[in-house]
Amino acid sequence: NIDIDENSDEIKRKLGVVFQNSVLDKQLTVYDNLLCKAALYGMTKDQFNNTIDELNDLLDIKPLLHRVLGKLSGGQKRRVDIARALIHKPKILILDEPTTGLDPQTRQMVWDVVNKLRKDNNMTVFLTTHYMEETRDADYIVIIDHGQIVGQGTPNELKNQFTTDYINIYNITEEDVCKMNVSYKKINDGFRVVIDSPIHAKELITKYPNLFNDFEVVKGKMDDVFLNATGRINKDGE
Repeated sequence: NIDIDENSDEIKRKLGVVFQNSVLDKQLTVYDNLLCKAALYGMTKDQFNNTIDELNDLLDIKPLLHRVLGKLSGGQKRRVDIARALIHKPKILILDEPTTGLDPQTRQMVWDVVNKLRKDNNMTVFLTTHYMEETRDADYIVIIDHGQIVGQGTPNELKNQFTTDYINIYNITEEDVCKMNVSYKKINDGFRVVIDSPIHAKELITKYPNLFNDFEVVKGKMDDVFLNATGRINKDGE
């Protein structure tokens, strides 16, 4: 254990932070921005260049090094922000809504980088996001609403606690759905049947095979987890 009061500098060296809004100098080149950050950690020029090579394998930043930061696209700036946070090889990476405002391609790039760091570098990543579906691959999730923890656990644990699974059945009549004696609602081209568990779905399919010619079993989404955990909607998604 490390004492926070007596070893604050040591702890800071173990942390890398990607802020929601960039803290880099828009008037400087990418190279100068990263060099300034490296200097704060006492890195030599050779150490810095070697680190740039390593970061390039992860973030493809070399083509950006001699461009002025302020003239980069949002996705390119985000790559540089992540490089800045990793320049001193931290043990823990903290990201504050890193994908806000990014296009889908760049958002996927951010997640590819995060997952690679977790897998290859055994890095601990703390990430805040309001895109709930982004949390589906997390090891552990904490849901905070108005400053209070309203749910925590693995994605599957939270889904089991705060959502219900359901089956979307298509090309059948409402009369057919009523035969199953289950809760349902009308959706486009079919009906949504609420189920208690995957076993319940298996029982229905086995009992009424003629009704299940066109269907899909859907597990509750992380958006539903958040909305139910915070009391915004009920468990049936109404």
